[in-house]
Amino acid sequence: MDANAAGTLDEALTRLHATGPEFRGWPTNHAPMAVEALARHGQEHHVHRWVDAYQSRLEDRPAGHERITADNWREALGDPRYLTDWAEYFGVLLSERPWRSVLAEWWPRLLPGITAAATHPVIRVGHAVRVLLSEGETGPRRAELAHALGYWAARHQRLPAGIEALAAPSSAEDALRAVEAIEDQSGGINARLGQLRRLPAWTAGASAEDPAAVSERLGRLVRAATEYYATHGHGEPVMLVHAATAPNAVLRTLPALPVELWPASLEAAWSASAGVVASYRPARSVPAGRSAALDPEELFERAALHGDAHAIKLVDTALDVAAAHPDDGLALQAGLLAVELIDPLG
Repeated sequence: MDANAAGTLDEALTRLHATGPEFRGWPTNHAPMAVEALARHGQEHHVHRWVDAYQSRLEDRPAGHERITADNWREALGDPRYLTDWAEYFGVLLSERPWRSVLAEWWPRLLPGITAAATHPVIRVGHAVRVLLSEGETGPRRAELAHALGYWAARHQRLPAGIEALAAPSSAEDALRAVEAIEDQSGGINARLGQLRRLPAWTAGASAEDPAAVSERLGRLVRAATEYYATHGHGEPVMLVHAATAPNAVLRTLPALPVELWPASLEAAWSASAGVVASYRPARSVPAGRSAALDPEELFERAALHGDAHAIKLVDTALDVAAAHPDDGLALQAGLLAVELIDPLG
């Protein structure tokens, strides 16, 4: 990201921090995540116009409920009345201590609630951490991490207790295909995740003694989930995006975390990805489209012009996968499918 793109991103984040993390009572404000991806992939000239188009749906930050402290935070965890209070609490922590220290302390506290708000909080954290790691620290970037962590804390929600661990295939691709669909797919994601009873135990055996293996395994999951979208995205074009973008957010965050937190991070990423697949998998797959060789830069430009935040973020993840596996075009096909299936911003 060049200096102009980084400056544009900071301006956009400053604008967006006057808005709440949700609007109309539940939908997530995707703008901070989308503008980070736009700036990163050379589309900074679209950022402010994109925010102008998106901002009409947003609302001001909600009023605070009660100040969060080191003594009462446990009671406030998972309580959306504290949406603004949590962001302010993390803002104070991040003004007093290095951001990596705050992240390392709170990551294991928040990780069990990775599926909160349809996984959007952890995805927002992943975007915030990526820019801090790659571009350095500024006030707006530090504030964005505070808002992202605060959103996660306020919406913190665990998966059902006692999920049965099933024997899992060795490959991430086969493990995702082995995830059983929930029976009642009529409700929203919280109702669907609440029905989870069994998941393949694909992460068994991950160890902090071999952090490279943990990171590599998480990368395989991101690739598998992105490519899963290429053949299953028709089942629910928006929600199945998160099966890939949530674990990729964790992968982006790993370098900022102590290695002893990596195995639990892999396990949570798998639970999130598999939970989304169980909630929205279609009855059958379809063959992946095969168009002429896709140029990553042109694909992202197409996503930027399309404008939907989910399409932008899936293409952003697809570009990560394609960079790691340049001979495999299926990830880019998944990104193209998202652009084709999801309604454009408008």
